[in-house]
Amino acid sequence: MRVARNCGPSVTIEQVAADFGVHAMTLWKWMRRADIDDGTKTGTNSQESAELREARRRIKLLKQENEVLRRAAA
Repeated sequence: MRVARNCGPSVTIEQVAADFGVHAMTLWKWMRRADIDDGTKTGTNSQESAELREARRRIKLLKQENEVLRRAAA
């Protein structure tokens, strides 16, 4: 991403992406994610996203366990 950010005005993101063998949209997404992780743009950073995924997985598991207990008590 440093290459894409530091390239001159005559070099496009599409050219940089082609040089690295990735699609231009992939490079744009990586740059946006890096900006969010660096705090230069607003959004949910990678660490927060991972924590949210883990919390949602844990909530789903707890709901399943709760349902099993509810059925056993009935």
